Amino acid sequence: MNSYVSLPLRPIIGLALLLFLIAPETAFAHSVAEGDKGYIQEISGVHLVSFLYLGAKHMVTGYDHILFLFGVVFFLYRVKEVATYVSLFAIGHSLTMLGGVYFGVGINSYIIDAIIGLSVVYKALDNMGAYQRWFGFQPNTKVATLVFGLFHGMGLASKIMDYEISADGLLANLLAFNIGVEIGQILALCAILIVMSFWRKTPSFMKHAYIANVILMTAGFGLIGYQLTGYFVS
Repeated sequence: MNSYVSLPLRPIIGLALLLFLIAPETAFAHSVAEGDKGYIQEISGVHLVSFLYLGAKHMVTGYDHILFLFGVVFFLYRVKEVATYVSLFAIGHSLTMLGGVYFGVGINSYIIDAIIGLSVVYKALDNMGAYQRWFGFQPNTKVATLVFGLFHGMGLASKIMDYEISADGLLANLLAFNIGVEIGQILALCAILIVMSFWRKTPSFMKHAYIANVILMTAGFGLIGYQLTGYFVS
């Protein structure tokens, strides 16, 4: 493999290696930063700007959500298709994030994060055409994106509940956090699409698409393994 052909894969391979090299303190933790947590625990009332920032920060630094989005848009070329799938994902995670926190319904963070890892594996296998080869049919990708969006929202809810947010101004702050999440998602998505647009113009895109999704699947299995290990030893 010459350097020109392998160049488009280097950022993807580097990202996968980085996730494992910096675990578990940062990459696999994906928890509430102590500074942010302390600040939120000390305030009460409506703080829209603060929660907008926290929502955007959580999504931009949320490697598990970004990996899933990367898989979702991998073979989407039209803006309309990207908008449709991202909207389904946003609807899913908004419903469970807002509902979970507001009504105090949570799932063990290790379990929900393992399911989020599973969503990455699922999408990588989908991109590789595994379900058609194994089962002879293609699952509805839009339904799957919505369903996994619901699980991603529960993951967000579990992180927000770690903040121990004051009930005073809770709904307004939650809505601000959710808007921040959407802003962060748009920023992350723009970065992904810019990289993908350049990569797709190279002759090596289709050649390396399978390898890229194998790496994506491996990262998903890594997330699952780490979270399940945490669940059983905690």
